Amino acid sequence: MSEAARPRLSLQQISCAFGATTAVDRLDLDIAPGEFVSLLGPSGCGKTTTLRMVAGFVRPTGGSISMDGEVISSPAASLPPERRRMSMIFQSYAIWPNMTVAENVAFGLKLRRMDRGTVRRKVTEMLQTVRLGGLAERYPAELSGGQQQRVALARAMVIQPRVLLLDEPLSNLDANLREEMRFEIRRLHDEFHFTTVYVTHDQGEAMVTSDRIAVMNHGRIEQIDAPYLLYTRPRTRFVAGFIGRTNLLAGACAGEAIAFDRFAIPRAAFAGGETLSGEVLFSVRPQSIGLHRAPPAAGDGVALVEGRLLQRTYLGESWDYVVAPLDSGLRLKVAALPAEVFEVGETVWLRFDPRQMAPIAG
Repeated sequence: MSEAARPRLSLQQISCAFGATTAVDRLDLDIAPGEFVSLLGPSGCGKTTTLRMVAGFVRPTGGSISMDGEVISSPAASLPPERRRMSMIFQSYAIWPNMTVAENVAFGLKLRRMDRGTVRRKVTEMLQTVRLGGLAERYPAELSGGQQQRVALARAMVIQPRVLLLDEPLSNLDANLREEMRFEIRRLHDEFHFTTVYVTHDQGEAMVTSDRIAVMNHGRIEQIDAPYLLYTRPRTRFVAGFIGRTNLLAGACAGEAIAFDRFAIPRAAFAGGETLSGEVLFSVRPQSIGLHRAPPAAGDGVALVEGRLLQRTYLGESWDYVVAPLDSGLRLKVAALPAEVFEVGETVWLRFDPRQMAPIAG
């Protein structure tokens, strides 16, 4: 295999059990050089255990982990963390309070016995890159949470690791700082192109930062895809519900149409509709359902359903509505722009576009 085609990291049938509890269950994952992959999932899904196996802090009980074609972890042997040419950023930042910003960033370079001039130059360049150039002589206690996180990033990146590992790095920040740091992490990745594995339970972080997202559940990857595909084309009920909000609509293939509760859509209107059969479950995002006071033009394959508005919540950037199709037990979540104001009890029309309805495995 050529150097370009070979993955930087390859996890093959990786498992990790703690007594009778299986934290990671025969997981497969290849990560290309320079790729940013997030492990996303709820608490207890195995994402942090997977990251710790990659880092060398936990030995797998099955399978193997390879870097650039060489096995670095298996049940038989595990390369020590300090020999893996990786950097890890922890949830707590783990920067030394008795060292200045510059001394924290320089620590890894000094361990590698670089001369003072090289250390000074690299630290200065990195602090400028993470926008801390004027804070080199400050101590961590004098920094904000976001600035401390930048110090942790600078210290991890300055040694030019083969792989950069991040374990819930933004969970201790407030909402505004978390949003700012998401874009900062992506900016730094675009500049340095480190192979990156990022663990988070926050879908927003994963969507902003990642080239691909691996959604984990019960120790396995349910789906790995680019953020857009993961959101618009989830393959399982779990992924559809974990990545954003959704409506799950049950349909049944009947001749040339797919029948839902109170409406039907021609099978040919769905992408890959010819492959659908029997009972089918669809994920329909709230913002993909149109909401109207009068029946709009139907268009090819589009279904129009009359309903009654039951609830509404104003969120500033949008309205969240709950609508019940007439004579149906369905309760559908619909998102609308702030200017699209409807009243509780009002009769409305729902517009379903089959191009925005994703069939999923139940």
